[in-house]
Amino acid sequence: MCGIAGLFDMKGHRSFDTSLIGRMTDAVAHRGPDGSGIHSEPGLALGHRRLSIIDLAGGVQPMRTADGAVTVIFNGEIYNFRELRAELESLGCRFLTQSDTEVLLHGWRRWRHDLPRRLRGLFAFALWDSIEQTLFLARDPFGKKPLHYAVLAEGTLVFGSEIKSLLLHPGVDRALEPTAVEDFFAYGYVPDPKSIYRSVLKLPPAHSLTAQRGRPIALRSYWNALDGLHRPRRDEDFAADLVERLRRAVQSRLISDVPLGALLSGGVDSSAVVALMTTPGGEAVNTFSIAFADRAFDETGYANAVAERYGARHTVREVDPDNFDLLPRLPEIYDEPFGDVSAIPTFFVCAEARKSVTVALTGDGGDEALAGYRRYAFHVAEEKIRARMPSGFRRRALGALADAYPVASWLPRPLRAKTTLRELSLDAADAYVRMVSALPMELRGELLSQDFRRSLGGYDAGEAVRAHFNVDAPLDPLQRAQYADVMTYLPGDILTKVDRASMANSLELRAPFLDPDFFSWCLSLGEEQKLSKRGGKAILKRAMEPYLPHEILYRPKQGFTVPLARWFRGPLKENIRALSQSRRLIESGFLDMERVGEMAQSHIHGWRDYSKPLWLVWAFDAFLGLQARRAGS
Repeated sequence: MCGIAGLFDMKGHRSFDTSLIGRMTDAVAHRGPDGSGIHSEPGLALGHRRLSIIDLAGGVQPMRTADGAVTVIFNGEIYNFRELRAELESLGCRFLTQSDTEVLLHGWRRWRHDLPRRLRGLFAFALWDSIEQTLFLARDPFGKKPLHYAVLAEGTLVFGSEIKSLLLHPGVDRALEPTAVEDFFAYGYVPDPKSIYRSVLKLPPAHSLTAQRGRPIALRSYWNALDGLHRPRRDEDFAADLVERLRRAVQSRLISDVPLGALLSGGVDSSAVVALMTTPGGEAVNTFSIAFADRAFDETGYANAVAERYGARHTVREVDPDNFDLLPRLPEIYDEPFGDVSAIPTFFVCAEARKSVTVALTGDGGDEALAGYRRYAFHVAEEKIRARMPSGFRRRALGALADAYPVASWLPRPLRAKTTLRELSLDAADAYVRMVSALPMELRGELLSQDFRRSLGGYDAGEAVRAHFNVDAPLDPLQRAQYADVMTYLPGDILTKVDRASMANSLELRAPFLDPDFFSWCLSLGEEQKLSKRGGKAILKRAMEPYLPHEILYRPKQGFTVPLARWFRGPLKENIRALSQSRRLIESGFLDMERVGEMAQSHIHGWRDYSKPLWLVWAFDAFLGLQARRAGS
């Protein structure tokens, strides 16, 4: 895995300061501590930091064709590079290295803009064709690897793996994007293609960007999760088919010239990956878990059982639940306000794994592929109720009941009648927006200042999810929810979390469940294959019964998180009290500071659990602190 950065003059051939591209490249040295390289010519500068994984000696970047006409900088791994290499060699291409990177150079010459469609892997790359004077950027189908860009008024295209590289260019405007602030408090992250900065965009997953001098940039989609949808056969042995498909996805991700292992939480997904990684009589798999002293958040007993069953070399790191050393680092790691608190344990398990391996497989994507989140079952059940009730009655009667019903956030999700009544009063898309929101619209209405809300001019953060949920395709209710998550929550939250947490520790993570062919097959399955009375991922659990203990497959789902509510009533309560006096927040004008103070007091005294909105305020305040430090540097 690597970090990339670049500058391209879209209007002429101005030379760039090589010290600038050097600083932009070094800003992501954590993504590639094993080496660095720069290519510079009039109108172009490319920088690369390398984490050596395949062809340790020959994979140096920037890499160029023998004639020097095509240059590439690449972040990622191409799992099918050997097959592509054989095809290209049959067409007359001559390879000089054993690196997967070289496939991009020859592949561009043969396939041009269709190149990304042929790749199986995780990637973000920039390719310069000096003959055609074309810069071509591309990002993998699910957005496992990040790529940010900005087009400056004077005609420079600035791009890089992380926002911190772009901000080193003095021409990149650091003004915040107000609608992205609203998005953050709606979801806990900023959905693609926005970033928190008005001038900086994210290249969406499964997209390429083409830049040529004298022309506007062109974005192009090359894949969609709906492309491979099919109608499953009734006689299909779904369990056996799943095992074989997932096994292929796992095995294809084991290519590496450096030590490799797996992150093992003890959940179904990561346990299935470890089971299918293990070869009878083969070398033991390196597995890694973290343990919490607070047993309500600890899953190591299950992880230990899987590791023992498969003879893994298992490492467990005990994490002090009251160790807050990582908190000040989070804004620097993520570059944006980021509200997924599971970033903390994810960072710790990545740090532990990196002591022994450079590459690790994970179970990421299993919940989206096979409907593992609890909200999917709630959504399907609510849709069945909606189908039996006239829409006008639902909106009026159930909406009135929701207004009258008391808040009961301490109860389990199925017993929160106010939440359920509110969702049932809405149409399916709006109800699902509420399900995936970190803070519902009415709570954001309390937390965000009136002046800020007026400045948004009626902007609706829900449209980011609603647009994908309502995609024009023949999908059932469950598939619509899954697809909405694939297009928003998966790249914006889950994959952002694991990429930054892993790369901050110079660790590459690979996710077999996010193999495009496997994922499309899973998405095609009917509701009956995914949901059962025991919860989601029904077909995966049934398929893995010969491989994993019953108590691992059918235990209640447990989140990978930290005791946030207790922190805010205990060791961090003074920090929470201080939020309402934060000068950064006051001067920003985004929040109703009196309401922030009321929420803090209510939470600390145990009157109401406001840990989620307070954590988002904390994360946003910390980001503003980073913004101020960068402005002063």
